[in-house]
Amino acid sequence: MLENLKNKTVILASQSARRQELLKMIDVQFKVEYIPDLNEDYPKELDITEIPLFIAKQKQEAYKHLWSVEKNIVITADTIVSLKNKIIGKPTDKNEARKILKQLSDKTHLVVSGVSIKSNNKTSEFYSTTFVSFKPLSKKIIDYYVENFNTLDKAGAYGIQDWIGFTSINYIIGSYYNVMGLPIDKVFDNLKNF
Repeated sequence: MLENLKNKTVILASQSARRQELLKMIDVQFKVEYIPDLNEDYPKELDITEIPLFIAKQKQEAYKHLWSVEKNIVITADTIVSLKNKIIGKPTDKNEARKILKQLSDKTHLVVSGVSIKSNNKTSEFYSTTFVSFKPLSKKIIDYYVENFNTLDKAGAYGIQDWIGFTSINYIIGSYYNVMGLPIDKVFDNLKNF
């Protein structure tokens, strides 16, 4: 479909299985490169919606050796979960995952993804926002989810594509795929121009 990418090498700079799955869904051939423990600090004065894009752009600097090569296109991304203007990161253990899910219970929170797509002569940067509303989550539901699903590698301690997404979300406003970690429709539109 994306004929303009025929002679290009698309590189997804992420180890996220969800981002890889989403990129495959739009029929893009790509390689995965991942540099662990990149700096994800950001200026404290940034608005919540600006933070993921700032981090995605910062990640691109670590991959300069890839996007500076002609024919390479590098995709970096970052996703945050925010409740009442406070960022909720990945839980460090199951107890923290339970606390986070209790916080999100019966509330609407914001998910923001920032994406940078870069080659040696072109850059495209954008972000996407989605509101997610959880039903009230009982202790039983939270315990079941935390014990049976991997909550530790996800901002907000949940995956919308997991059991809890099917059973406990009232509604979303915005892109479902953005909540998975990549606003894939916008990625597709931007790749068309490379």
